[in-house]
Order: sequence, then C-alpha cells, then structure tokens
Amino acid sequence: MSQDRLDDSLDIDRRSAIEIVEIIQEQDALVPAAVAGERTRIAHAVEQIAERMSHGGRLFYVGAGTSGRIAMLDASELPPTYGIDPSLVTVIMAGGENAYFSAAEGAEDDEDAALAAVNAQVKGEDAVVGIAASGTTPFTLAAVRRANMLGALTVGITSVPGSPLARDVDIPIVTQTGPEVVMGSSRMKSGTAQKLVLNTISTGVMILLGHVYSNLMIDMPATNEKLRNRAVRMVELASGVLRPMAVQAIRDADGNVKIATIMARKRVDAATARKLLEEHQGRIREVLES
Repeated sequence: MSQDRLDDSLDIDRRSAIEIVEIIQEQDALVPAAVAGERTRIAHAVEQIAERMSHGGRLFYVGAGTSGRIAMLDASELPPTYGIDPSLVTVIMAGGENAYFSAAEGAEDDEDAALAAVNAQVKGEDAVVGIAASGTTPFTLAAVRRANMLGALTVGITSVPGSPLARDVDIPIVTQTGPEVVMGSSRMKSGTAQKLVLNTISTGVMILLGHVYSNLMIDMPATNEKLRNRAVRMVELASGVLRPMAVQAIRDADGNVKIATIMARKRVDAATARKLLEEHQGRIREVLES
C-alpha cells in the first residue's frame, strides 16, 4: 500500500456520486493485473502449502485489522466448501476474536502476543501466511519471524515491495496496487488484492489436496436442503447417472458426495466405495479412473 496521494482523487470530496464511483472503479480495475503479476509466487505458495498439509501440517493466516478480517473470511469458508476440519486453517488475529467485529488498532503493535500465539500453535511442519498491506505491521512481522525460527514455511502478502514482510518470508507475494482513493485506506485496493490472493491460495491448495473433482466441490458437507440438492447434482455430473439414482446414492452414502459418486459410477455398495477411497488417500479421480 503506497503512502502517496492519488492525484485522481485529490478533489473527490467535491465530486458527484457517479464521479466518485467512477474514480473508485477505475482504481479497482488495476488490482487484477497487480495480482496476476505475482502468479508464479502464488503458485509456488500453493504447491509448498499443499505439500506441508499433505504431510500433517496446518495452515495459519496472521493479520491485524482489515488483513486479519479478510483472512478470517477466507478461512471460515473452507470447512463448509471442502469439508475440512476447521482446525486445519486457522487465523492468528491481532487483538483476538473480538477484533473481528470491532477495531483493536493498538493490538497490531503487540509483538509479545504474536510470539505467544505462534509458540502455542505453530509447528515446524506448518505453513504461516502473514498479511499486511504496508508490510510493516509489528504483530504480523513478529509472528512470521518466529515461524521462520520454528522451521515453518512462511509466505507474505503485502502491497509494498522491499517492505520488511517481503524480505522476511520464504515466499513474498507483492501486489503493487498503488495509492488508495482515500489515502491509507487499505481496505480498498490492497484489501481487494489480499482477498484475490487468499482465494487463489486456499482454492489451489484444496484442489491439490484432492477436495475437488473436475470443478466440483466434491467434499462439500450437505448440511441443508439447498446443499443436499447441490450434492445430488454433483453426483449426477460426476457419475453420469440420472437423478433418481443419484438421490438414492446420496441417501445410501449418508450425504457423502465422494462415496455416492463412487457407488453410482462403479456400481458398488457404500462400504466398498469407502474402502476404495481410503486406498487412494481420498483422491476420487484415482478411484474412478482405476
């Protein structure tokens, strides 16, 4: 996040509503290119995090303020989307859980709290992603530096090249989004870039870990009527059977889309489908193509 002022918005307080929207949207349109410029490092992070998690490691996001809230949004969506244990992706937030809902600005300077949180939770086999628009947040820097000492993989997401966060991690991801429409408001372009990067990292990791078949969220828990209907549709698409058979397979598999798909495609019972899935470490494509 640049601390420069944006020339295009110097008189934004005198503009009409439509002009304000146009200025903001013109700046927002610059974000995807800034993120795309880091695709190689993002891909490297995806590969390395997935490798760690495939051998029992966990993923931690570390952030303060806006960055921590964006991280929590990403982390909280993974269990209902991919059926993973919520403990596998955790957020270490400056100020604790209360800071998700109300500002705790002083907490971002609390290095001792960051060290305590990392010492209590992070192990050498884990991956830690530090997120800070400026790349200088003391809480986040203390956390990633301690994670480095523990042997964990560290990734940094920042908008400032050459910042401490970009220097102190194994994989720096620097999205140079430039000055904000409202100077210093990192919830805008910098925050949008963080959301895009985290979406890509977590989705890529889930795919590499086998939680996606084709482009289907095949490990999604079917916990309500909408999701049960979606689960049936996924079985139809993944197995090629008609809806009545897909409905029956979902019932016999107790709502497990992977098991139901194997049952429908391979014409086996639930116990056999589970055994096949276990033999292939949960990777349904390997089961279906074997």
